[in-house]
Amino acid sequence: MRTFLFLLVSLLAAFVPSATATVLAIDYGSDWIKASLMKPGVPFDVLLNKDSKRKIQSSVGWKKDDRLFGQDAANLASRFPADSFSSTKLLLAAPYDSPAVSYYKSISSNEVVQTERGTAALKRSDGTEWTPEELIGMEFAYVKGLAETMAGEKVQDVVVTVPPHFTQFERDAIVDAIEISGLRTLALINDGAAVAVNYAMTRNFPEEEYHIIYDAGASAIRATVVSFLTNDAGQTAIQVHGVGFDRSVGGTELDRRLREILADDFNAKHKRDIRKDKRGMAKLWKEAGRVKAILSANNDAISNVESVAWDIDFKTKVSRKALEAASSDLQSKFAQPIFKALINAGLSLDQISSVIFTGGATRTPMIQTAVKKAVGENKISLNVNADEAAVLGAALYGASLSRQFRTKDIKLTDINTHDMQVSYFAAATSPNAKPRTITTSIFPAGTKTGSKKTLTLKRKEDFRLNLDYKKESVPGFPTRILEVELSDVKEAIANLTEAGAVDPVVKATLKLSDSGFVSVSEAVAYGEVKSIAGKLKGLFTGSEDQTVVDAEAAPESEKKEPVDGEKEEEKEPVPNTIPLKLKTHFTTIPPMTVEQKKTARSRLRAIDADETAKNRREEARNTLEGYIYKLRDLLDDDAGTGPFTICSQDSERKAIARQLEETMEWMHEKADIAETSQFLDRRVALETLERPITHRYVEREAFPQALNNSQMWNWSTRLFLTDARQNLTEEAAQGLNSKWTKEELDALEKTLKEHETWLNTWVEKQKSVKQNEDPAIETTEMRARAKVLEQHLQKLYKRPAPKRAKKKKVVEETVKKEEDEKKAEETTQAEQAKETPHDEL
Repeated sequence: MRTFLFLLVSLLAAFVPSATATVLAIDYGSDWIKASLMKPGVPFDVLLNKDSKRKIQSSVGWKKDDRLFGQDAANLASRFPADSFSSTKLLLAAPYDSPAVSYYKSISSNEVVQTERGTAALKRSDGTEWTPEELIGMEFAYVKGLAETMAGEKVQDVVVTVPPHFTQFERDAIVDAIEISGLRTLALINDGAAVAVNYAMTRNFPEEEYHIIYDAGASAIRATVVSFLTNDAGQTAIQVHGVGFDRSVGGTELDRRLREILADDFNAKHKRDIRKDKRGMAKLWKEAGRVKAILSANNDAISNVESVAWDIDFKTKVSRKALEAASSDLQSKFAQPIFKALINAGLSLDQISSVIFTGGATRTPMIQTAVKKAVGENKISLNVNADEAAVLGAALYGASLSRQFRTKDIKLTDINTHDMQVSYFAAATSPNAKPRTITTSIFPAGTKTGSKKTLTLKRKEDFRLNLDYKKESVPGFPTRILEVELSDVKEAIANLTEAGAVDPVVKATLKLSDSGFVSVSEAVAYGEVKSIAGKLKGLFTGSEDQTVVDAEAAPESEKKEPVDGEKEEEKEPVPNTIPLKLKTHFTTIPPMTVEQKKTARSRLRAIDADETAKNRREEARNTLEGYIYKLRDLLDDDAGTGPFTICSQDSERKAIARQLEETMEWMHEKADIAETSQFLDRRVALETLERPITHRYVEREAFPQALNNSQMWNWSTRLFLTDARQNLTEEAAQGLNSKWTKEELDALEKTLKEHETWLNTWVEKQKSVKQNEDPAIETTEMRARAKVLEQHLQKLYKRPAPKRAKKKKVVEETVKKEEDEKKAEETTQAEQAKETPHDEL
């Protein structure tokens, strides 16, 4: 399958313009990161990390001042639990006092603190605090670096997968992390939809098919009902119809329960509470993940952790039955998202062609058993890569958004999963009237992303629109998404009224973007100004055109349309709109401000700069150490037959030995605190002493070839001159033009003699030079002088031969011969005519 996709994208990419673009796709999970790069000419596949792994653990950590990523960072938890951060996705936009933060504390040894925004952050052992957006931004920047290494150019645009149940707060946090990393958000795509794109890329659907994407990940289980249909033009339409999810189950919760089994067993055997030891719990967390993987294929697993805590080696046996018993309350939840998705889609299980498994937790036997029991084993489909389908689909989706790629024609339509509504205070009917709140559903669950809705409101003063979730989307999260202040209403309405508009209104356009963000995209004051003819018609006929419908919160679709036969030109409406000012307020969980993101970006850049400087320093130190070992080996020539010894003088070797000893002493005493420049200076000092010796050896090795090359051109030139002069003489005797003149050949011979003289002189000098002395003649000069002779020779040798013109004498003789032959023929014909009788004519 992967090979087919590579060929598909490669062939299509051949049609893109020469100005290429790159699109990075990231499937960011609580446990693992998968990435893919879409670039013409680069094989389309999953991006490999520095260890050639196809997935990267979602971890970042510090070992003292060294920052690590992936598996290296996760492994630090057993030694430095306060400096290794994993599963930070669970904290995105989470209020500090929410159940999400409490759950994170139950699985992690990290210290959680409150930010000025009221969300959670994590504290290192050195006291520095990092928000989840910053930590995830570091991981994105790490992936960005891998992608740029593969692409050979800067990578900017990225598509990131998110769970379909992610709230706007969490989506904002992901976008903030993307911006902090130095990337630019091309789109967010729900992971179920991404898998659907990957599934459709290599298939056609002549008849509509319904499938369920069942995604069991670390942080949640979700099910997405999707339809596929390929039309006659070859376009495949992918429509999401319903989504179901459960945040309380997933791979992380199974790991937590398995770790509890291990901890209880340890406490029972050793009569000590390991839960009080952060390092011990971090080691058991890592062990729980390993044991869970073993139990996916075996009924029993042996857990063995050396020095888990208090220098105690822990060993126990864990059975699959024990894990299933500890998770018995979860088993009824594993299949529930499927039925929730079907209800939301308005479909039955009989209409579903297959349930497509994706996500790492689908390998867990108890989850597989529960789903098979619920839908039937014949419905289960394992024909996508559970780990990589989402990221490959996201990459293909990102390519479809860029003009630089031509991929299979796929149209994706997704939906939102939470009910959204708008509320505002009704206009006061009297000074003493109590405020009355009006609430209207705008984007109920199941609304297609990319939708817009316009509200028409009779307002004369500035007011606010409040965008809310109808109910709590996540336990502990607020329902208020944002508030939008509409101002300059009074002035705009007055201007429209003065222009002749009858009962002008305010129109606010609300948008649900393709990435799942709700906003008030535009607001205007609107009124129709009719012509005099239209006004008179309304006055005398009493038509409904005089009435302005009280349409507070009435959707634009509910506006009255003209009745049949009514002529638009009779009313002659002249629409007038005046834009209103919009100001968005985040009163609950605000995304990061521009200044906060700049500060975070600066912090990350400072770390990057420090690491770059540190890497240069380490490289300079390692290079110097390697050079020291090399010189030691060169000096350690007991037999005295090595080329270094042969080409060096005793005084030179002693000078190098002294400098080498001084450098080694300096390395021992000051290398740990030395600057990069000091390492470089020390190496230059040694190289200055060693370079002349190496140069002699190189010259000695290169001299025979350089001399042979020079002599070859001398011989070739001499041979050419001999032949050329002979040809010049023969052609002159025949009156023919020659390729060369005598002057040109004389000039070449002069160049040849100069080269021969120089070469013979300096070769004789070189014969008296010892091997440990500097050469009298440099091979670079030998090659340069030979090149001059070569170019002079080639200039004449490659000259094309001149065209051969006929001699004038030969032409005249040919013409005279032709005239004589013609006269002789005429004479013969006349004599024959005299001898012929007239009667025979």
